[in-house]
Amino acid sequence: MSPVPGERDRIRAAMDRILGGVPQRSNGALTIVALAAEASVTRNALTQRHLDLKNDFYAKVKERGQPTDAEARLRKQVVKLKELRQSEKVERAQLKADVEALVRAVNLLTQENRQLRKQLTDPDPVVRVLPTQPRPPTG
Repeated sequence: MSPVPGERDRIRAAMDRILGGVPQRSNGALTIVALAAEASVTRNALTQRHLDLKNDFYAKVKERGQPTDAEARLRKQVVKLKELRQSEKVERAQLKADVEALVRAVNLLTQENRQLRKQLTDPDPVVRVLPTQPRPPTG
């Protein structure tokens, strides 16, 4: 495919506007999508026909020492994920402690239940079954 006449000039001018912080047709993000919108070309024009300009744009962004918008967004996401991981770690530790406490309680109740059943089978049980009272009719 041959490039459209003036396309390279439009791309260079768009690069200057974006890097200068005065975009006219895009959001000014330091991305190929924004550069394509700013130059009024398709993204494919930058990724297929004008790779040198795309690489030049990324090199200039890197020279500025500023992270790209995508990098900044990913860094924020990493921070959020680390915070989430830490909170889940705390929650997991609490759940583990809760499980251990519940296991102890179940073991204690099982032991008490065995003792009570044993007392019921003894010849003179200490525990006596009390008669139940009839419930009054409802309604």
